[in-house]
Amino acid sequence: MIYDLAQLLGRTDPISNLLHYITFRAALACLTALVFSFLFGPRMIRRLKALQGAGQPIRDDGPARHLIEKKGTPTMGGLLILAALSVSTLLWADWLNPYVWIALLVTLGYGLLGFADDFLKVTKRNSKGLSGRRKLLGQALIGFAAAAAIAFVTGGALGTGLAVPFLKSVMIPLGAAFPVFGMLVLMGASNAVNLTDGLDGLAIVPAIIAAAVFAFIAYLVGNHLFATYLELHPVPGVGETAVFTASLIGAGLGFLWFNAPPAAVFMGDTGSLAIGGALGTLAVETKHEIVLALVGGLFVVETVSVIVQVFWFKRTGRRVFLMAPLHHHFEKKGWAEPTIVIRFWIISIILALAGLATLKIR
Repeated sequence: MIYDLAQLLGRTDPISNLLHYITFRAALACLTALVFSFLFGPRMIRRLKALQGAGQPIRDDGPARHLIEKKGTPTMGGLLILAALSVSTLLWADWLNPYVWIALLVTLGYGLLGFADDFLKVTKRNSKGLSGRRKLLGQALIGFAAAAAIAFVTGGALGTGLAVPFLKSVMIPLGAAFPVFGMLVLMGASNAVNLTDGLDGLAIVPAIIAAAVFAFIAYLVGNHLFATYLELHPVPGVGETAVFTASLIGAGLGFLWFNAPPAAVFMGDTGSLAIGGALGTLAVETKHEIVLALVGGLFVVETVSVIVQVFWFKRTGRRVFLMAPLHHHFEKKGWAEPTIVIRFWIISIILALAGLATLKIR
């Protein structure tokens, strides 16, 4: 909004000139979202706690200590992330950029699905929430529409193509199948973050790390000179999503302030589905869908652990892990929660560096 207003007024002062730089507005967007979280976080948490009373229902089949240590902690903290992200993005991003609107609307749409799920859990006092079929249907509809919109905005062969890391000139043409592929990327990312969100601070930090990587990728891919030098596929206009991604980073850091052990609030599906949807959208927009699987490898492993557990148990009646997702397996083995969380953060950093390496190794 501020950028568009400066453009409309035709101002040429130094401050207005700075607004032309995506990096400057991205830094302000991150700071704005962080300050917003600090200012409104305590009030929102108190309100959620007052409305929910007993807090988020805890799984009976989970680690026993959760029934004691996490009892009474409110959920739906993702509302704080969404509010900070939306305010900051609308304040500093270019309103005329379609990529920003697609990313923001997908995030809010997935967040709405998560809110419905959290609301049912809290009001019905069980951990089931929205039925899996309804949740997947909602994710599919939003994901398909978003992928189709991205293909239309990008245009040409690039809009419906799949770039392959390490191979500078390879672009697999998906054609009419691209919206379905993009839909699966968004759904996969959203559910993967959701499955990882099981311990204090476990999901939000890897999400922040992945967002930082994609802010950098978006800036490079959106800049023709940098993209050409690195032999990436340039996507004109997508660099503006770095402002959106910086807002996500700031909102995530602000949420982490309250989610650090012992958590004062959980993000719930409201936050996890939204964040995963945002990361998936950024990957599709920047044509780095495969890189997302590497950068977000922690989310992938957590998801695979659930799939393997369910598949093997149905076939043999035995479990591969003591409990799935994987972080609960280590809890059952006696690892302390901070140990699991911090080690998973370290793994996320390593995977992020590996993802960044794909930009240069061509």
